[in-house]
Amino acid sequence: MQQHTLAGEITQTGVGLHSGVNTQVRILPAPTDSNRFFMRVDLPNSPIIPAQVAAVSQTVLSTQLGQGEVCVRTVEHLLAALAAMGVDNARVEIDGPEVPLLDGSAQIWCESIAQVGLVSQTANHLTAPVVITEPIWIYEGDAFVCALPASETRFSYGIDFNLPAIGNQWHSWLLTASLEKSAGDFATEIAPARTFGLQHQIEYLQKSGLIKGGSLDNALVCGDQGWLNPPLRFANEPVRHKILDLVGDLSLLGTFPVAHFFAYKASHNLHIELARKILELI
Repeated sequence: MQQHTLAGEITQTGVGLHSGVNTQVRILPAPTDSNRFFMRVDLPNSPIIPAQVAAVSQTVLSTQLGQGEVCVRTVEHLLAALAAMGVDNARVEIDGPEVPLLDGSAQIWCESIAQVGLVSQTANHLTAPVVITEPIWIYEGDAFVCALPASETRFSYGIDFNLPAIGNQWHSWLLTASLEKSAGDFATEIAPARTFGLQHQIEYLQKSGLIKGGSLDNALVCGDQGWLNPPLRFANEPVRHKILDLVGDLSLLGTFPVAHFFAYKASHNLHIELARKILELI
């Protein structure tokens, strides 16, 4: 079974959405079967944090991974890009507590991966992809996320906001068997979708110690009168971004199971609960 790692090094620098801290990320090739993992190079002995479901330590408005007292936050956009672009093994060195938000999407990460390219690796053991054979549901009120039996891997999402500029949106993205096509589709259809926030929630989030690094340059903001910083990249950019988050969170499974992942008004917490449930059942 073929695996892939990067053919070169990627470096990006920027501010973290919630911490407001500037960090540098270096993404380096990694050996076969090492998977995707973070390394906090700013700390003694450069502790490693695996990009695995078991390492999730917080899911408040982003996904945080931790190992003991060491953590790295807002990993979902970068991990979505690595997984969807076919990078099975990668060492992500970071010199701070949060992955840079960049422009609020995964577009820059995907462009960087495409620029350096991939190299094939021969796996040391053959593992068949996990196939979901029975529906798995996670609910919270009217919000849900599920994994349904399917012949191919698909991500579908619905959102519903009481703001005319967003309203009710749906989108679906298929992870095809062709790595080249799937990566290309993700890079053009999902990766450019930026994170978004609601104007009436901003003050509360700031007082809660969140979104210290958020700005109109790295997040879409919507109010009663519409978007504060148009234009949008897609008419339904918000729901496409939710697919980006779902792909990033489920990438913590290592490889995507064959299933239709379907979510409505869900959150990072529900995404991770589904991933945990899948691990329990396989």
